[in-house]
Amino acid sequence: MTSVLDLAPVIPVVVLDDAADAVPLARALVAGGLPAIEVTLRTPAALDAIRRIAAEVPGAVVGAGTVLTPDTVAGSVAAGARFLVSPGWTETLLTAMRDSGVPFLPGVSTTSEVVALLERGVTEMKFFPAEAAGGRAYLKSLAGPLPEARFCPTGGITPASAPEYLALPNVRCVGGTWLLPADALASKDWGRVEALAREASALGGARGA
Repeated sequence: MTSVLDLAPVIPVVVLDDAADAVPLARALVAGGLPAIEVTLRTPAALDAIRRIAAEVPGAVVGAGTVLTPDTVAGSVAAGARFLVSPGWTETLLTAMRDSGVPFLPGVSTTSEVVALLERGVTEMKFFPAEAAGGRAYLKSLAGPLPEARFCPTGGITPASAPEYLALPNVRCVGGTWLLPADALASKDWGRVEALAREASALGGARGA
């Protein structure tokens, strides 16, 4: 598979309470030009949602977010997740993600964590929580000494700030929750979700080198 970071400029970060919403939501995101979809393991419906998207939305590349343990790695891959995202990492979790056979984005928020992952041969990472951890200025400062590290910043990013992140040479995509407004989910307004996805997919032109 192409690198997760290169699939689209924005990876929607999805929290679902009802797995029945998973397929129409994923279809709307894919129709809007965002094939990579991160379903976070924050609700009991998450694994079922991943399973349904993997089975019923061929254009989607569904992944699991908030992966914290080897068990959640195994459960996510068994459900059909094609990539894994964690908010942070330990040696145990990193080993499980590496052994899973699917691409993964371990979370980092400090220079030392980035260096430790590079030392282990991992060059693609999630920068989280992006805004709280220093935002665009922090990532820009890492580009000089650590040019091989590539990031998907997530956490507090908005449609207004996303292009600024994407303009950085070490950022290939951002994670965003703004594509899934609570009222749109509640009213099952998939047309609105598709329109927001289309706007986000157009941000690809802001990507750095």
